[in-house]
Amino acid sequence: MSHNVKMFLLAVLVVLCFVLAAIVISYRNYFLLVITLLAGFGLMGYGLTLKRKHQEKN
Repeated sequence: MSHNVKMFLLAVLVVLCFVLAAIVISYRNYFLLVITLLAGFGLMGYGLTLKRKHQEKN
């Protein structure tokens, strides 16, 4: 799988996590809110790490 496809799928997952966080807020389930926010920020950090490694490689 190419680098662009991986980054696109990762970006879609990050956006999905934050959309789910917004939905969870409406249900007032704070435990799931923390989980979805941590997953979103974790995936975003992972994507930034991959981007940095890819830029250093090229």
